[in-house]
Parts: sequence; C-alpha cells; structure tokens
Amino acid sequence: MSGERENVRGSRSRPSRDSSSGPRISSQSVILGLVQPQAPGNRTIYCNDRDANLPVRFKGNSISTTKYNFFTFFPKGMFEQFRRVANCYFLMISILSMTPISPVNPVTNVVPLTLVLLVSLIKEAFEDWRWEKCSLHILLCLNYVQQKRFQNDMVVNNTLIDVLQDEKWVAVPWKKLQVGDIVRVKQDGFFPADLLFLASTNADGVCYIETANLDGETNLKIRKALERTWDYLTPEKAAEFKGEVQCEQPNNSLYTFTGNLIFQKQTLPLSPNQILLRGCSLRNTEYIVGAVVFTGHETKLDIFEEPPSSECFIPGWNLGFRQRLLKENEENQRLKMAKMNEKVHFLALVQIQILGLARELDHVVVPFFYIPEEVMMNSMNVPSKRSTLERKLDKLILALFGTLFMMCLIGAIGSGIFINQKYYYLGLDKGVAAEFNPGNRFVVAALTFFTLITLYSTVIPISLYVSIEMIKFIQSTQFINKDLQMYHAETNTPALARTSNLNEELGQVEYIFSDKTGTLTRNLMEFFKCSIGGEVYGSGVTEIEKGAAQRNGIKIQELRKSATAIQEKGFNFDDHRLMRGAWRNEPTSDTCKEFFRCLAICHTVLPEGDESPEKITYQSASPDEAALVTAAKNFGFFFYRRTHTMIHVRESCVEKMGKIQDVAYEILNVLEFNSTRKRQSVVCRYPNGRLVLYCKGADTVIYERLASGNDDLKKVNRAHLEQFGSAGLRTLCLAFRDLSPETYESWNEKFILAKSSLRGRETKLDEVAELIEKDLILIGSTAIEDKLQEGVPACIETLSRAGIKVWVLTGDQMGTAINIAYACNLINNEMKQFIISSETDAIREVENRGDQVEIACFIKEEVKKQLKKCLEEAQHYLHSAPGPKLTLVMDGKCLMYALDPTLRVMLLNLSLNCTSVVCCRVSPLQKAQVTSLVKKGARKITLSIGDGANDVSMIQAAHIGIGISGLEGMQAVMASDFAIAQFHYLTDLLLVHGQWSYLRICKVIAYFFYKNLTFTLTQFWFTFQTGFSGQRFYDDWFQSLYNVIFTALPVIIVGLFDKDVSASLSKRYPELYKEGIRDAFFKWRVVVTWACFSVYQSLVFYHFVITSSASGKNSSGRMLGQWDISTMAFTCVVITVNLRLLMICNSITRWHYISVGGSILAWFMFIFVYSVLRENVFFVIYVLMSTFYFYLTVLLVPIVALFGDFIYLGIQRWFFPYDSQIVQEIHRHELDDNTSAGSLEAGSQRTPQEEGNPLPREISRHTGFAFDSPGFESFFAAQLGIYAPQKAWDVARRASMKSKPKMPQRN
Repeated sequence: MSGERENVRGSRSRPSRDSSSGPRISSQSVILGLVQPQAPGNRTIYCNDRDANLPVRFKGNSISTTKYNFFTFFPKGMFEQFRRVANCYFLMISILSMTPISPVNPVTNVVPLTLVLLVSLIKEAFEDWRWEKCSLHILLCLNYVQQKRFQNDMVVNNTLIDVLQDEKWVAVPWKKLQVGDIVRVKQDGFFPADLLFLASTNADGVCYIETANLDGETNLKIRKALERTWDYLTPEKAAEFKGEVQCEQPNNSLYTFTGNLIFQKQTLPLSPNQILLRGCSLRNTEYIVGAVVFTGHETKLDIFEEPPSSECFIPGWNLGFRQRLLKENEENQRLKMAKMNEKVHFLALVQIQILGLARELDHVVVPFFYIPEEVMMNSMNVPSKRSTLERKLDKLILALFGTLFMMCLIGAIGSGIFINQKYYYLGLDKGVAAEFNPGNRFVVAALTFFTLITLYSTVIPISLYVSIEMIKFIQSTQFINKDLQMYHAETNTPALARTSNLNEELGQVEYIFSDKTGTLTRNLMEFFKCSIGGEVYGSGVTEIEKGAAQRNGIKIQELRKSATAIQEKGFNFDDHRLMRGAWRNEPTSDTCKEFFRCLAICHTVLPEGDESPEKITYQSASPDEAALVTAAKNFGFFFYRRTHTMIHVRESCVEKMGKIQDVAYEILNVLEFNSTRKRQSVVCRYPNGRLVLYCKGADTVIYERLASGNDDLKKVNRAHLEQFGSAGLRTLCLAFRDLSPETYESWNEKFILAKSSLRGRETKLDEVAELIEKDLILIGSTAIEDKLQEGVPACIETLSRAGIKVWVLTGDQMGTAINIAYACNLINNEMKQFIISSETDAIREVENRGDQVEIACFIKEEVKKQLKKCLEEAQHYLHSAPGPKLTLVMDGKCLMYALDPTLRVMLLNLSLNCTSVVCCRVSPLQKAQVTSLVKKGARKITLSIGDGANDVSMIQAAHIGIGISGLEGMQAVMASDFAIAQFHYLTDLLLVHGQWSYLRICKVIAYFFYKNLTFTLTQFWFTFQTGFSGQRFYDDWFQSLYNVIFTALPVIIVGLFDKDVSASLSKRYPELYKEGIRDAFFKWRVVVTWACFSVYQSLVFYHFVITSSASGKNSSGRMLGQWDISTMAFTCVVITVNLRLLMICNSITRWHYISVGGSILAWFMFIFVYSVLRENVFFVIYVLMSTFYFYLTVLLVPIVALFGDFIYLGIQRWFFPYDSQIVQEIHRHELDDNTSAGSLEAGSQRTPQEEGNPLPREISRHTGFAFDSPGFESFFAAQLGIYAPQKAWDVARRASMKSKPKMPQRN
C-alpha cells in the first residue's frame, strides 16, 4: 500500500473501551490506583469519550487575550510601570517628601507621579479593552479599524459549532468544546480547535482549506483524511468511532505534527496532512467531521494572539461584525458568511487625514478582506529592541543622577560647615532638631543630603518618557502608516510600523542586509529558458542581459516573437522547437518527454476552476512551482486534476501528432522540499506499472546524487546553468530514477516506520529520503526570470549616496547574484571586485576525492588565503589617492568557513572596507550570522529586509527588521519592526521619516535636559544664600507643574513637526542622512553645550532677579519678599525656556505658537487663581503686576538669558554649519517645491486656468527656506500657517551681502 495513504501495522491489544468498562487505559501505560501522569513527550486522547479524558484534565477551549483581568489589573499594571527606573526614582522622591526632612509638600510630588501612572494605566486598560493585532490577511491590506478586545473574547468564545451528542449534531459554544469531541465544520466556517480530520463530503476523503491566517497565503491547501475513517461522516456512523490518538504535546510548530491513531487494533501514522488548525477556514467542501486534539491556548493557531506588549502598536480588525450574524437564523448566517468570504465584503473608508502632522492626505478607499486570525502558541513576538538613542538616553539619565548627587553632596557639605552656634539668632542652642544640631555635623550633612534630593528632584524630568512615547506613537501611526509615498496602490498596501520604539533608529542606519527574491525582485516568476538533454531552448533576452550589454556598449535588437509563442502569466518562453508538439522532432524527444512529465507531476500545486487550459488556475506555495506547471501545460502536458493519491495529466502529441490522452499517475510518496534538503521528490506509478522517482532541486544537491557516468551531459548542463545564472535567471535541475518494485517496497517499509515515529520524525524522514534519492539520471534544467522591482536601482544609488552600504544575501547562484547586483546599481564596472568562491579547479579536485575532512581543511585554508590577499589589496586601494570603490562577492560554502572564529575578524575587516557585499548560496542561518557579525563586531546600526520565512532570522538579528508584504506569505512581516510593500520605499522610510524622527527625538531629549537643569539650578543657587538649609525657592506647586503643564506641550509639538528640510530635499540631497549616521545631533558635545547654557541662564534668572529686587518696592512701599521674587523668577523661567524652544526649530507651524503661547498663558491663569487660594503667595501676582519693575524684568531677563544662545547659534550657523543648514541656504529663495511625487490631493484639483496662474508670493509665509510640512504643497503649508522662522543672524548676514534678484520658480 502506498506510503501516502494510511499504512497499517499491528498494535498490542487493549481492554474494551465501552462506557460500561470504566476509565479506559492507554495502550502504553498501566494505572495503579491513581491516574499516572502522561509522558512529557506525548499525550493520549480518547476520541468521542469525555469520561476517559476527564482524569487528564485537558485545557478548555475558552480563550482570553486580555493582558489583565479585574483582579490583576492594578497589581500587574503597577508592576509594569515600576519596572522603569525613572518611576522608581520618583516613587522614592514621593516617599522622601512624606518624611519630616522634606522641605516640600508631599502632595506636590505624589500628584505628578500619580498623573503619570494614571495616564499609563489608562493607556494599558484602553489597549487591553480595545486592542487587538490585525490578522495576517488584514496585514495584506493593512487597514485600521479598532474593535473591543474583551468583547471579542466573549463573542468568539460563544460562537456556535456542531458537536456530536447522542448520535446527533448539537450546536454548542466554542468555549464548551473538550479534547476528544467529534465536531462538524461547514463550508466557509472556521475550525474551532486543532482537529484530527476524519471524514469529508468530498470524494477520496479530501478537503480544501485556506491558511491565510497561518502564512498569509490565500491559495488553497489540500488535506486528506485517513482512508480508514472516511465512512464516519453521518452522526450515526460518527458515534461509532472510538479511536485513541497518541501525539506530541502542544507546541508552536505550525508545519509539523507527530502522532499515531490507534484504531481497530491498528496503528495509523498521522501527519500534518490530517490536522486542521484552529482559525483556518474550510473551502470548496460542504462539511467535514473531525476530532478535537488541542483546545484553547494549547492550539497552534487561534483566533487571537497573545496580548501585545505596550511597545507594539498595531490596530487591526477582528470578529465583531462577523459575529453579530450569530443572532440571525443559522442557515442565513452560513450563506452570508460564505458570500462575505468569497469576495470582498465591503469597502472601508479609512480617513488618512493627519491633522497637519505629516504629508497632506485625504480619504483612501481600501477593500476590506475579512479573515480572523491570530496565533496562540505560535505567536511570533518580535524580539524586544531598543534604539541606540534610547540607550544613550539611559546614560544621560545616569549623568543627571550624577549631577543630582554632586549638587546634594555640595549642599550637604555646605550645611555641615555652615551650622554653627555663632549664629545665635537662629536659635541653634536650645534643643534644636537633629537636622540643625551643630553638635553633630555629620547627621546634619546626611539629613540635608536627603532633603536636597527631594528639593532638586526636578532635575530628572518626570514627563520625559511619557512625552517620548507619545511622540513616537504619533510618528508611527500618523506619519509612517499614513504616508501615501509608501502606499502601494496595486496591492492596496500602505506602510506599517509594527513598533514605535525604533523610529529614530531609522535615521542612523549604516548597513542594509537584503534578500533578493521578492525583495529586490518582484517574485513574479516566468518560465523563460530551459536545457534538455544538453540543448538550450528559449530565445528571449532578460533585463539583466540588456543591462550588461548596455554597460559594454553593445546594442541588442528586440527579437520578434515566433508564431508559436504563448504569452501568459508565469510563461514567457519562445522557441518553435518545443512548442505545439514540435519537440517530437528533436533528437532528444524521449528526454523532452521525461522533462515535461517531471514538470507536470513533481509538485504540490492545486488546480482550481474549469478543467480547461484557458480557465484553470494554479494554487501553489511558491510562484516557481506555478510557473513550472504552467510551462508543462503549454508544452502539451496539462495537469488539470489532483486527488490525494492521483495526478491527472492531459498529454498531447506523445504517441503521435494531434493525439490527446488523459493519463492518471498514482502518487505513492511525496518527499517535501525544505531549506535543508533544497529539493523535492515524487514517487509515482504509471498506468502501465512503471515506478519512477522524479526529483527537482538546486544544482548543488542534484549533482551530488547523480549516477556515475554521462559526464559530458553533466558538464554541458553545468555550463548552461552558469549561462542562465549570468543572465539573472533562477535555475533548478531535474532528474529521475526508475525503481524496481522490490527496491521500492523495501524502501517504503523504512518510510512507513519513519512516518510512524513519535520522536525525531522529520530527521528520520530526511534520512530515509537519502536512501532513494540517489543514482539519479539528469534530465535538464529550468531557468525562470524574476524581474527587478520598480525603482530598485535608483533607490540603491540614493542609499549609497546617503552613506548606507547595501549587502545582498541570497540563495541564488553566484552568476545570478552578481548580475542582479549589476542591474540594481549595487556593483558597477568602476568597482574593484573581490570574489571568493568554492567553484575553483583546486577545490573541485579535492571534492572529487570525497574525503570530507580533507575537503573541510582545504577549503578553510583556501578561504583564509583569499581573505588575507583581498584584505591586503583593499588596504592598498584605500590608502591610494582616489582609489576605486570595493565590492566583495562570496558564496555560502566559503562563507561557512569565513565565519569561523579564527577568520571572522578578517572577514569583518574586509567587508567593512567594501562599499557593497554580495553573498550567494547562503542559508537562512548564515544570513543571520552575517547580520550579527556586523551588528556586534562593527557596532554599526543595521537593517535587514526580506519577504519570506527564510528571512525571519536575519530580520530579527538586525537592529531594525523590515518585512516586505510580498507573495511568500507574511512570516517576514510578522517578525519585522516595519512593513512596506516595495523595496524602493526604503528611500522615504529612511531618508524622510528616519531622518526627521532622529532629529526630532534628539531635540526633544536635549531640550528636556536643558529646561529641567535650568530650573533646578536656580533652586541650587538659592541654597547658597539660605545657609544650605534646604529652604525651597519656589512654591511646591510651581515645581510640580513645571514639567507637567507649563513646559509639556511645546516640546511635544517640536517632536511632531520639526524638520530640517522638506521631504523632497531630503531625497534630493541624500548626503544629509550622514548626519544621523555620525550621530551629529546627540553627541556629548551637544549635551555639554546645552548644559553650559543652562548654567548661564540659571545664573541670569537668579542673580538678575535677586539683584534687581534688592531695592524694589511694591505699590504700597514695602520691600519685595521671597515669594514675590521667586514668582518673578519662575515667570522669567517659563517665558524663557518656551521661547528658547522656538530658537531650535527649523520650521514653525501654528501649533508651535499655540503651544508656546498656551503654556505661558496657562502659567498666568494658574497664578492668578492660585495666588488667591494659597496663603504664602496670596495676591503675589497682583502685587507684582502693579509695579513697573515686573514688566521691565519680564522683558529684559529673557532677552539677556537668550542672548548667549543667540550669539552661539549665529556663530554656529555662520562658521560651522550643518549640512542641512547649507541646503537651507541654497534653497532660501525658493518656495516649497511642488514636485512631491505621488502625493494625492483628493478634492483639491485645480482647473487648467488655475494651473496657469501660480499662487502669489504673498500667500506663502515662508522666509525663503525650504521648510515645508511633510509632503505639503506650498499652498497647503500656507493654509496651515507653516513657515520657517526668520533668524536675526540671517537677516544681518543677508543685509551685509549685495542684494540679489530672487531665483525664478521652476515649473
């Protein structure tokens, strides 16, 4: 019997399991008094018998995706908040403020901390209530609609499913399902748990499922029930089913399942083909019957995923709308669901208006596909990543802690020295408290130290983290996610920021590691050429060949298509020698026939639609397979039907021209493709009984398994493979082997044993496959073209100008990889190429001897020599004056040895000296190793980008992972930090959003540091005048609300709006990106500069106000008191630090004015009310405002305080300008450019008359700098009040220059 059908072997007998016999016993264990715990490696499930499963206490099917519940919300939420060091610090300060040594009211410290914690907890609760990650299928569309998470839990848990009870189907909620239950799932329904597939209404016990929730693929997959269970379809028959499932414990491996079904004293091996995972949907099948294997949180795939972390922001869609249908009639519900899932159910109007925060967008109508999904046990949580800037922020916080410690230490020492009984008027000799007792100076100093900690606590900004999180969140959700420049209309896919932690990291990337297929190329495969029996067929010219010819100055004429040429998706082949049966006239016609049959039989493609060549469509796991099957169809071998054991092919012109015959091939075994095997094999039986193994795979693995002899064909075919590779084509080798019945039966027994193994099944299957995949006969090879994505060459050239080095890591041949690199401007003829390859005569000679130890030692030594030689040459070129750019090309075999610890440093040094690196024939593990080598060895910011599951390890190894929403599923997207649809969107993501985010976050952090240090230092200077007693200078509430209200909003606005140059200029001058790579805006030099100005301004605030008020009097003739002076000083601080913020802005919008003016106004409104209510500052502001002194001070002190900043910024811009400032000056006479490609202005189209009349100059309020809002046209910028501030030093500078006429505006 075939290996793919169920194979039966004897099993030991066991007691009857009727209901009357009591609890049933596992065939592998004996119960002695108590229930014996199951082995950790497997579980035993009794189908259709709840009583027998009861002692094991399997988990229920109810699920909860909320992070908190009613009882755990507060303790767990508080634990999450106090994991942050800053919150622990403020908690300590709040506790200290409650002690007698505190000079401030504890309420003033507790309230701000409480507000911060309250906001964070509300955010957590909101996310838990309304949050849910979007499904994989939704990620294909990336639409954003929120539903309530807790309510979705309730809805899903109460969805109805048919369960077998008393020989009839009874609808029960999903949450009441138990392991071992028999259930019925109807067409278009979702599987409520992980099921063992028993029976189907389709013939041969097959069903079709859609696994979009598993891998993002909408093509259908086939599942086949064991033949022994086909009859258990009706409720009466299903009630008779009594089987025992012995399988693996719950795990997160989606693509494997190991188990056996013990049924009627026989053991039947189970594979993933008999498992239906929760969340997948049933298609093209009336209904199926299955047994529940895993439930609830133990399922591999479930409707919901684990609760997302607070760092990950992915609004999505869920089951709310769908489950409302449950209230209707069941049959109507089924019909509606079927209709809803068949096509697009509705169009969601997604309003992508960014409220002036990013590029001007209007409404976008996007189709909304509904697929519920999320993984429970297989949740692919992205590794927690922190940006480099955030780590530097930690160091800055430590520096502030050090500053705080030194200030407190100085005050404590001063207090110990100052306390003396000679100050008799202080009453220090009459039973004074310990903190003022001159007799114990050490205690005085120690207590003063803690007193000053509470007094100077504002040096650490309490709102810093909250503000940065808010800024990053808005940047990701409103700027990146809703940028039309990164919206792919063809697939209806916008960009997606899956985390907001790494926004600023996008502005510092120095190395990009890219996959090729589906990332640089379109992943739209077309059968282009082939080699059969040593003869090349196909006359087309690839884009790579055209590019190579153009580089060499050769002009290629377009070839005319022949009359026999056929053009369809997946097939772009033209050669009259093979088309329309002409292959029969070839001298290798028998080989051609084997070639075409291999294409038509050796695959896992599923046909859909009418069984006619014109209307049929092929569903495949990869575009390559679909292209090969399409090629077989066009060559006359039309694959039109598949069952689990048969493949039906309509063959034309085999026996004679014009004759068509349908042939059914029995599929005995399928040896699946994986990244380790790099090949796929099928064992089939012809109608005449001939047994054949067809195999296709990478040339390296196929050649290793070829029979001896026929060396000429091998040599010619290898030359053809190199020819195809140089043309940029993807190649596969095809081979076959005739099997004798005895050989096959002997091998099949081993195959059955391997399939039945509960431990190490995959490894054993691979070992068994090796036994039959040998002595193969080479048929030929295929060549498939995968064209470059649009805009890739220009993108790579732009990134290179930005100082970013791009490495390509691919599994393709070296020739293919090199030519792709040429085509996308990664390599050019002016570059010096270092090629380290294992395809040398010396290495081949050693490999032919077959000694693996000798081969390894020889290749390692050769790689060492090549690395040393290349490194010496590279250093020579680098030290020579204008030397060429360098590039390194290495194959996977050499890379394996180069990554050895003894050679790794040499490889790293050579690679870092190269402008680009191409690694070919590399495995997924090697991709991750190369990424980690640069990330950890060179300590550079790295970015990995890919589209397939084989890129996941590389994506997770880099600082930033980018997933391409392509045709290879969504594993890469689910593992990534950001998702885009096309490679060339990296230009906008890095040069625009990354550069802006880096600049903004740097300014926000530096400004927080400045304003808090400035405020705290004024209190510090006051300490010297109060004998280091810890007397506060400001009122408690002034200190508490300084960060929370009076200076909070403007810095957030800067973090959202500020930009050095416009989006178009960022891409026009990519060299500006190098400022981020150099970390120009957050060096310690920058921090020290801000600190110096803080010291200067604090001295101005304190001493100017104190000195000027020494002889000041109020309207009643009384001298000004402490609270009068401190209120005056605080007023100056609030005004100055808010105005200082405007000086660091490159662009100012109306939001800047509203926030700065609103913050200053908020202070005055507060003090007007507060001075009426508080005794110590009673009517202070009213008294001050009645004097001329107040207005003069408020005017002059900020001017004097900001004068130093004014001079510094002028000198810096004049003599030490940043690159961005130079670009600003170059374009200072230009209006905002109107060339923002791709921006949509829905509802704002202008008439031809309006197009002829440009907007008048007066409408734009720009000063001439090219500071526009992201992507806005100048018209929209003017409407929103966006313009660049007129800097005084620019005015002076321009006034000193001869007036020049303004440049005419470009059309």
